Amino acid sequence: MKIKLGLLYGGKSAEHKVSLQTARAVIKALDLSKFEIHPIYISENGEWKRGNQLEGPVEEVETLKLQETGNVVSPVALNHEIFPTASNEQTNDAIDVIFPLLHGPNGEDGTVQGLLELMNIPYVGNGVLASAAGMDKVIMKNIFAQAGIAQARYVSYIRSEWEKAKEDIYEKVEADLGYPCFVKPANLGSSVGISKCKDRASLEAAFYEAFTYDRKVIVEEGIVGREIEIGVLGNDEPTCSVVGEIKPKKDFYDYKAKYEDGDTGLIIPADITEDEYNKIKEVAIKSFKALDCSGLVRADFFLTENGEVIMNEVNTMPGFTPFSMFPLLWQEAGVSYPELIEKLVSLAIERHQEKQKIKHTF
Repeated sequence: MKIKLGLLYGGKSAEHKVSLQTARAVIKALDLSKFEIHPIYISENGEWKRGNQLEGPVEEVETLKLQETGNVVSPVALNHEIFPTASNEQTNDAIDVIFPLLHGPNGEDGTVQGLLELMNIPYVGNGVLASAAGMDKVIMKNIFAQAGIAQARYVSYIRSEWEKAKEDIYEKVEADLGYPCFVKPANLGSSVGISKCKDRASLEAAFYEAFTYDRKVIVEEGIVGREIEIGVLGNDEPTCSVVGEIKPKKDFYDYKAKYEDGDTGLIIPADITEDEYNKIKEVAIKSFKALDCSGLVRADFFLTENGEVIMNEVNTMPGFTPFSMFPLLWQEAGVSYPELIEKLVSLAIERHQEKQKIKHTF
């Protein structure tokens, strides 16, 4: 029996375009002898559409918006309109597993995961807690600090306190962190809204930019070190991929370098010692467990000249575009792209079955 796989993509987020690229790449990689592909698109306005079963790869990203073929559905009636598996009667439209290919808020942050939990639908990737904590860089770093994981110094602010005391905040950042520093929206990824600041003028501009994407920003000290990434895969017993290194040709690895230029240097495997790899692997798994992750994460680090491993962040839904590090790391580790997707679906089913053992009555 083929697995009826619902691909949920798009989303009401600044990372909408990234999600579409991810969806196209995943569709191309899926083995149609093992999976039925059912597209579910969320527009930038939050409208949900379900398309017809796909019979092959999608060449144009615009096709994924289902403008001609999609039926508008309501996410508040998923069991009736999209997911008949939640009802007592199985139908030909029943979806076995959902693969959320959503990046950023309203998708990667635990909101959709919570919806699927309420519907008791198996889904790929991290659960509500890990997704929410992993999306909010401040909460994530607070948890890592509690777990004793080394990371860059940081401060955070919400918009209202910044509006009341801008000069005081700028002075505190300069005193506590200095330059260079990075200003980021707390709840966003793909380097959207991130600025590297070298002086007061760029710092002020960075705050304005970051606050257009979120009500909370985080400011981190600049770390001198190599940008190292590793993939983590699993549920209760996670395993790690090889390590990769990013060598951006620009000042830092921004959105354009990630998704548009395609000319950023990705070195896989990275040239590191066995001891450095073991340190990175140990911290990656520790971070995975600290957030109670499941399925997958990409853990990002700085590796200093003296071999110190400093956690940057984890991404609970790393992209699957042709330029993405996560699938490339696993490919180097001997897990092909199609095999990786199949493994993720298997992990989703495994986690869902485990949750069915929980008693809900007393």
